[in-house]
Amino acid sequence: MRHTPRTLLVAVTALAAVVLATLPAAAAPAATWWKPLPGATWQMQFTGRLDTSIVADVYDIDGADSTKAQVTQLHAAGRKVLCYVDAGSWENWRADAARFPAAVRGKALDGWAGERWLDIRRWDTLRPILADRFATCKAKGFDAVDPDNMDGYANATGFPLTAADQLLFNRRVADLAHSLGLAVGLKNDLEQITELKPSFDFAVNESCVQWKECSMLSPFVAAAKPVFHVEYKASLCPAPANLRLSSIRKNLRLDAFRATC
Repeated sequence: MRHTPRTLLVAVTALAAVVLATLPAAAAPAATWWKPLPGATWQMQFTGRLDTSIVADVYDIDGADSTKAQVTQLHAAGRKVLCYVDAGSWENWRADAARFPAAVRGKALDGWAGERWLDIRRWDTLRPILADRFATCKAKGFDAVDPDNMDGYANATGFPLTAADQLLFNRRVADLAHSLGLAVGLKNDLEQITELKPSFDFAVNESCVQWKECSMLSPFVAAAKPVFHVEYKASLCPAPANLRLSSIRKNLRLDAFRATC
């Protein structure tokens, strides 16, 4: 039967719908985030009035205590800014502390009043909380997340955590940050650094000279991913130059004081 213009249009539209249905779905645009480079200088400050006058390429500051205006000010000075977030432990002074059920709070962190290890196996409970914390980092304009206490399995947490539990949790944390367009750093957890290197954009290390562990950071250095390293004793700073770490010395109270190594 001969088609009228209207029936022809309907037939063509139907055929096009069938063809489109057989084609693979277009891939969503890949998320992008800041890729820090080796050799960057840095500053870390979590207590006291924020001193934005320190000459450093990267600032690491507390995500909850800082403001969007401070991040904007640092950006205006040419700095990149890391958002410190506690990921593997609970802190009783945080505004969202009540969101953590008692069942996921473990033993106290040695030497850190008000902190307890978390049961990182409970991703169903922890993910929404961390997602909100990371979203706050994003809303304030941070470039990256510095998630702390990412090595619970190697500590007395009160939970039977395994190395596999830690790898899964750390990768989930990295994926969560990347999904928001934020870079993410691996804090300590040197024993798993080779397995975790592909998931993280940089490393943050405390006291590798003191514990004679700096050589364990070589996978990040070899991959041209920066290592932001801090020591807390003058006699232990600097790290060996051949390790190519971004090293500084700080007070344990993590105020504005900073000495380069």
